[in-house]
Amino acid sequence: MSILEQLNGGALYLICGAIVAFIAVVCVVFLVRAWRAGKALGMDTVRMKRALVSSATFSLLPSVGILLGVLALSGSLGTPWPWLRLSVIGALHYETQVASAAAEQLGIRLGSDPMTAQAFSTIALLMSVCIMWGMVLSTLFNRRYLNRLQNGGGKDAGEKKKGGFGDHAMAAMFIGMVSAYIGSYLGAFISGSGAFSFAGDWSPLLTAGVSALVMALFTYLAEKKNMAWLDNFSIAGSMLCGMLAAVIVG
Repeated sequence: MSILEQLNGGALYLICGAIVAFIAVVCVVFLVRAWRAGKALGMDTVRMKRALVSSATFSLLPSVGILLGVLALSGSLGTPWPWLRLSVIGALHYETQVASAAAEQLGIRLGSDPMTAQAFSTIALLMSVCIMWGMVLSTLFNRRYLNRLQNGGGKDAGEKKKGGFGDHAMAAMFIGMVSAYIGSYLGAFISGSGAFSFAGDWSPLLTAGVSALVMALFTYLAEKKNMAWLDNFSIAGSMLCGMLAAVIVG
C-alpha cells in the first residue's frame, strides 16, 4: 500500500473526522447560546432569523476557496489531513504555503513527486506547530494588542488614528508575503535553464497575474459599483480564474 493510500485510509478519516465533528458541536453550542442571549436581551426574533440566514449564506460562499485548497493538497497529502487543517485553525494561504515550503526543503514537489512517510510527518508537524503560536500569543497579548489597535497606538478610544499600527502591520506583512512569492517566481523564470536564460516556467507568474487582475476587478465592483456582495466571491473567483489560466497554458 502506498503512502497516499494510507493517508486516505479509514483510520485518518476517523481521527480527523472526530476532531472536525467536535469543532462543529462547539459551533452549534455557541450558536444556541447566542440565540438565547439575544432572546434574553429582547432582540426581535425576525431580525435574528434574518441574521442567522444571511450569516449562513455568506459563510458558505467563501468556503468554496477553502474547498479548492483541500482539493489542491489532497493529491499529495491525502484528503483527511488538509480537510482537518482547513477546518479548525488555519488559513488557505498559510496551509498551502507551509506545505509547499516544507516539501521543497525535503526535495519534493507537491502534486508531482510521490509522498514519503518522512516528508508527510515533517509537513504535518510544521503545519500544526507553526499555526499554534497564534493561539498562544493571542492568549498572552491579545488584549493589549486590541487596545492598541482600537486606540490608534496609544490615544484615547475617542481619538482613533486613521492608518494606525494595525493597518501598517497588516499591509507590510501582506506586501512582504506577495513580494516573496513573486520574487521566487521571477527567479525560477529568469534562471530556469541557467543564469539569465529566461527559459524557466512562467506559468506561476501568469497565474499570479490573472488572480491579481480578477481580485482587482472584484474589489473595484464591490467598492465603486456598490456591489459589496461580491466580496464573498473574490477569493474563490480569483483562485478559480488563476487555476483556469494555468490549466489553459499547461
